[in-house]
Amino acid sequence: MKHINSGDELLLFLEALSNPHRMRIISILSVEKQYVSQLARELSISRPLLYLHLQKLEEAKIVTSSMELLESGKAAKYYKLNQFDVSLNEQLISRLVPTLTHKNK
Repeated sequence: MKHINSGDELLLFLEALSNPHRMRIISILSVEKQYVSQLARELSISRPLLYLHLQKLEEAKIVTSSMELLESGKAAKYYKLNQFDVSLNEQLISRLVPTLTHKNK
């Protein structure tokens, strides 16, 4: 289960969720793990673009990846969704703001 323990983690988590492609990836992976080519076909996006979105989700620890063998004997990178349950409210934000290390730009 994903727990958010710092303001920086909260920002990373919210940023990862702030894109419709990434929200669709989460929705697909909530059903079952999938490998990159499957996800790209299902989302109708290129694999390079998909990898950018998966990288953002992996940085936020929303998904994890592993290499597995397909029935054909080829290796494929699978992604699975990590469970999370984040109750976003003013108490969480107030508790985590003092831990922020990101500077205003």
